[in-house]
Amino acid sequence: MAVTRDIPRAWIRPRQVVSELLQGGPSDRVAFVYLAVASVLGFVAQLPALVRRSREIDPELDAAIVAEAQAAGMAVTDVASTKFEALMSGALMGWIFIVPLLMYVAAWLIRGIAHLIGGRGTGLRVRVALFFSFLAVSPALLLLGLTSGFVGPGPAETAIGLVLVCGFIWISLNALYVAETPNA
Repeated sequence: MAVTRDIPRAWIRPRQVVSELLQGGPSDRVAFVYLAVASVLGFVAQLPALVRRSREIDPELDAAIVAEAQAAGMAVTDVASTKFEALMSGALMGWIFIVPLLMYVAAWLIRGIAHLIGGRGTGLRVRVALFFSFLAVSPALLLLGLTSGFVGPGPAETAIGLVLVCGFIWISLNALYVAETPNA
């Protein structure tokens, strides 16, 4: 079944979806694709909020950008565009390079803890389960990004953030249960 069908199903029956994903034999390539797609979607989700932040007046950041440009012998004509480029490059670094590394470390730690308490899964099964859980919450992550960019801070952003966190906890705990109990 297509992953686009599995994502909404994972919010309702995560154990069944992950069990189906792991039945055919987990693959590191598939796990990596889940992680890569989720990371790219996380980066894309941040863009509206970054545009909003770059348009806000922040005297300290604006002065730092102008001073750095002048020190490099460049003239800043549009501080907002320069600020957006700086924010975007930081988000790109975070989402494309740092988040995947942190997810691999989290999978390793989860597998170690599960092994100590009697889990019978493998590192590969845990990676597939965790990375799919991350991908499964990407629609909520995209909605949070749109809300942050267009509505801004407030109750709507908080509510969607809460749904995102609770959804990730729900899906990942159930997915990791399936990954650590291969015969269940």
